[in-house]
Amino acid sequence: MRLSPITRAPLSASSLFAPVARVPNVYFGSTSVGAPALNRELSTVVIRKLAVGPIDNNVYLLRCTATGEQLLIDAADEPNRILDLVGGDRLSGVVTTHRHHDHWGALADVARATHAPTYAHDADADAIDVPTRHRLRDEDSITVGDVTLGVIHLVGHTPGSLVITFDDPHGHTHLFTGDCLFPGGVGRTWSPEDFDTLYRGVVEKIFDRFDDDTWIYPGHGDDTTLGRERPSLDEWRERGW
Repeated sequence: MRLSPITRAPLSASSLFAPVARVPNVYFGSTSVGAPALNRELSTVVIRKLAVGPIDNNVYLLRCTATGEQLLIDAADEPNRILDLVGGDRLSGVVTTHRHHDHWGALADVARATHAPTYAHDADADAIDVPTRHRLRDEDSITVGDVTLGVIHLVGHTPGSLVITFDDPHGHTHLFTGDCLFPGGVGRTWSPEDFDTLYRGVVEKIFDRFDDDTWIYPGHGDDTTLGRERPSLDEWRERGW
């Protein structure tokens, strides 16, 4: 994991994209362990964000508004709270963004209770104690009801880290970045070579591909946008973290 090196005021969807009066459901992207889940309603998906565990892991639940089917991203900790979040609607799958235990500590309990299939990148799957039913690769897709999510593979934090993408047909792109991208920098790496690999992947596969309105949902801490982080790319490269 990596926590943000820079403290910033939490983002507001209203302040970035529209006047508050026009936003029926204001989402700020900032929460804490023990707080109720945050809700964000998009055109075809509802996103719920829950903070769990001793190091403030973020759990995300995506719900297709047309069918009620759901996808969980990172069953990190506190399985009972996660199961309460899921509720009675069908869970189509659980994606683990990477192999580090703080991102799948509740996976066994959640998968057992919901019978949901598990997803992880092929390069990290064998390091996750819970068997992975679907081994993902770069540019794969995941279907949740009527919604199709994209898959980006990044190397550096781990060999098989994933970013899950949702392109809102009536809005902006949304990226669930695990521990690859945070407010203030890329995720933790353990060598200069790993940093170079992760930094290059984040620039080429994320910053060069998506516009500044793209919303980032990291594995820990507050949300951000690509526009907020883009001016700092050169600084990240120069400092090496």
